[in-house]
Amino acid sequence: MRDSWKIYMLALVSFLVGTSENIIAGILDRVAGDVGVSVAAAGQLITVFSLAYAFGTPVLMAITARIERRKLMIGALGVFFVGNVITVMASGYIPLMGSRVILALSTGVFVVVALTVAAKLAKPGKQGSAIATLVMGFSTSLIVGVPLGRVIATIYDWKLIFAGIAVLSLLAMVAILRTIPKSEGEAPVPIRAQFALLRNPQISIALSVTFFWIFGYSIVYTYISPFLLSITGMGERTVSIGLFAFGVASLIGSKLGGYSTDKWGASRTLIAGMLLHSGVLFLLSAFSQSVVFVFPLLMLWAFSAWSSGPTQQYYLMTLAPEASGIMLSLNSSVLQLAMAAGAGIGGVIIQSVSLSAISWLGAVGVAIAALMAAASFGLSRNKSKNAGQKLRLAEAEPGATCS
Repeated sequence: MRDSWKIYMLALVSFLVGTSENIIAGILDRVAGDVGVSVAAAGQLITVFSLAYAFGTPVLMAITARIERRKLMIGALGVFFVGNVITVMASGYIPLMGSRVILALSTGVFVVVALTVAAKLAKPGKQGSAIATLVMGFSTSLIVGVPLGRVIATIYDWKLIFAGIAVLSLLAMVAILRTIPKSEGEAPVPIRAQFALLRNPQISIALSVTFFWIFGYSIVYTYISPFLLSITGMGERTVSIGLFAFGVASLIGSKLGGYSTDKWGASRTLIAGMLLHSGVLFLLSAFSQSVVFVFPLLMLWAFSAWSSGPTQQYYLMTLAPEASGIMLSLNSSVLQLAMAAGAGIGGVIIQSVSLSAISWLGAVGVAIAALMAAASFGLSRNKSKNAGQKLRLAEAEPGATCS
């Protein structure tokens, strides 16, 4: 109870970094128009962010492994501040790309460290809920940050959003310094050793779940604003309301996902959430031109998609509890690679097929993730069963000798 409010404080900072990451999808058309590129080209700002996050985070986590955790979070937020300032000052597409790389690297380090610190602050048996609380911070960025950013970009200038985030990041640094206790770093783990975990079939299959789940989600969410404007026929105000509803549902989904993980287990929560996620994307394709149907489907999509976040991260930590930080780092890298793939392939689909086709492909991606999740949990059950049999045999041997 004493440390739970500190976890919520970390979630508040997660809201800030989450807004900086997610806001581009909400204002993609505005950024494209201002920079003078196509919507598909603007979508590659998300691809670049994700690639930098994916490949840079493991390297930076290895380099900074021995640094005290609170100090590392503050340092990451300092670089995050610089990235937002460059975004505000950027005058073209290439400088904007550069700012996204800086934001990606700083966000990646902060997120991984914050997740491990939150897990340490949590009570035993409540790690799933603690992770869900941090995920709630990112969800809140969808609820407040993205729709509010859409309104600001429409009325004023989209760069004003990043100016505000820069100022708030300075306040976040002070808050962490004054509230989060010091936490020692870990022994540095070489990159080769980090990726050696991928040779474990159980871990590699579990990480593939993250890839296909986020790929299916990202290919639709990256272009959600153009989708709602062009395919569904929503107006500016309705899109902002729709993004707000999406964010509210994502918040509920992430909290219930953490609660369900603690109460009913990761297997049921993850597979059920992904099956619902895939089904909703299929329905979104079928009813894409009806505002009446699309609105509730947006909320159901957000709920199902975000319910999987805390569950998947908790499950990965249980697969290698002695290397939980590395697992979270690898998962973040795979997640961002999936984001990059979704944004990149989504841009190709929009140009070569149609904007409406992205939701079909997204549904297929999440369906594959559900199948991979079932396979991963099947391996876990077999491993536990074999371990139990070996233990019973070992216990039986002395008795057999005595008789």
